[in-house]
Amino acid sequence: MGMNMGSGGGGGRRGRRRAPVMAEINVTPMVDVMLVLLIIFMVAAPMLTVGVPLDLPQTRAKSLDQEKQQPLTVSVNAKGQIFINDAEITIDDLEPKLKAMTEARGGFDERILVRGDKSVLYGAVMKVLGRLSLAGFKKVALVTEDEQGT
Repeated sequence: MGMNMGSGGGGGRRGRRRAPVMAEINVTPMVDVMLVLLIIFMVAAPMLTVGVPLDLPQTRAKSLDQEKQQPLTVSVNAKGQIFINDAEITIDDLEPKLKAMTEARGGFDERILVRGDKSVLYGAVMKVLGRLSLAGFKKVALVTEDEQGT
């Protein structure tokens, strides 16, 4: 029951040890943030579909390789209206507007995607394809959906 007084008036600090520094990273808040972001992107992704709402035909063909920039899309809806991306145009404006857009984006070697509603007349889509051919576009692809139930 004796008392140990250290010499030098240090007040006994020499004998105490500091608590070790915690070197672990707490990942729980990071996981929480990532899960919230995952849910947000899962909800928002279906709303980010590009273009005019169409009921596309279905096929078993495999998909094309995606390019780095967003391709130009020409759509023909069920009423026969023609759109470049989301902007409605007439058939006579199709060629000059596409030429201007492709020149601004880098030239005629760009792929043009043609989307046609499955209920639109075959002639309406062929009219668009004919104008694209006359305008000098060589990389033209038809967009379809994956075939379901087969």
